[in-house]
Amino acid sequence: MERMPSALPDGEPVPDDGSLPAHALAGAADRPLGFYLHVPYCATRCGYCDFNTYTATELRGTGGVLASRDNYAETLVEEVRLARKVLGDDPRPVRTVFVGGGTPTLLAADDLVRMLAAVRDEFGLADDAEVTTEANPESVDPAYLTALREGGFNRISFGMQSARPHVLQVLDRTHTPGRPEACVAEARAAGFEHVNLDLIYGTPGESDDDWRASLDAAIGAGPDHVSAYALIVEEGTQLARRIRRGEVPMTDDDVHADRYLIADERLAAAGFHWYEVSNWATTEAGRCLHNELYWRGADWWGAGPGAHSHVGGVRWWNVKHPGAYAAALAAGRSPGAGRELLTDEDRRVERILLELRLRDGCPLSLLHEEGLTASRKALGSGLLEPGPYEDGRAVLTLRGRLLADAVVRDLVD
Repeated sequence: MERMPSALPDGEPVPDDGSLPAHALAGAADRPLGFYLHVPYCATRCGYCDFNTYTATELRGTGGVLASRDNYAETLVEEVRLARKVLGDDPRPVRTVFVGGGTPTLLAADDLVRMLAAVRDEFGLADDAEVTTEANPESVDPAYLTALREGGFNRISFGMQSARPHVLQVLDRTHTPGRPEACVAEARAAGFEHVNLDLIYGTPGESDDDWRASLDAAIGAGPDHVSAYALIVEEGTQLARRIRRGEVPMTDDDVHADRYLIADERLAAAGFHWYEVSNWATTEAGRCLHNELYWRGADWWGAGPGAHSHVGGVRWWNVKHPGAYAAALAAGRSPGAGRELLTDEDRRVERILLELRLRDGCPLSLLHEEGLTASRKALGSGLLEPGPYEDGRAVLTLRGRLLADAVVRDLVD
């Protein structure tokens, strides 16, 4: 599940025309190209949310008509057209499009279809392109889903989070329990081939039985993909303030580990296979190819406020506020706020960080001598699978997945 962080890193300036160094496009034909389209609007702010999103109240008086969601689709289309200019005669059709947020489905279905059409018109879509949107269960109905499917979307991801009302209440989620499951059926009826449900575990007040009930409800709904993420309590959020005041308890790492094991056992028994530490799919075709582009260091253009992009070792990010974003494009300038040129070492480290989380693991050839020593220790400790290791790959065991961050830290040395 793609998310835009609320804080942006420092970096060098992005040229006004958004142009990239020549080396960024070298060999581009051999790399897949994806598009991420960020919709920064939400009806309400969830208590745990630290993403670059805005409610109507938060935008009032801070951007005027430029920050309005009414004309947002056309504004984003302008950045897609800018991408075509920047990438020049790049011949690649787009392999994946992912519309995230925020709540993309607060926009009219026609707006999302118009944004997708801009990518298709400017770049073309691969014959087997994966086209996803995130959706809030309460912001869609059968007619809306049919309009998306007819407009070219073939994958949809619903934010379920939990099946228990008291857990949803702590998260400040506004959807009705049972509605996400109904959405799966409606999406299938509309013709969506692939449907994901997002779950969160470790919410204060959630029990093991609550988590089992959420997993069972998600599995029973019939998606072909489930994502399950440990709750991260970010500073500055309403939930962090409630925990600090002692209003709700804080779960610990041991609880998160137990919930992860429950998830993996439940999902595996239902025919779901893990392919990334937090993601399970029933088939290879059910995997989220767009996220795999990120994990494998491919090229993607992120359009929208705060969106991040990566092309050929150049990473950049847009200004955060919808008003500032729209103003830049209206003035004929790139909305980029900063960028960095990744070194070979940067890219090596990132490959280890991301690929180790995948079921295929990462090549041992990426490791320096210290990392190889650490990998042999991890193998002996049961954190890496022996078979793939003999074939030259570091692949996490189930226990290794529980300690993935620590294993990665050792291997990147």
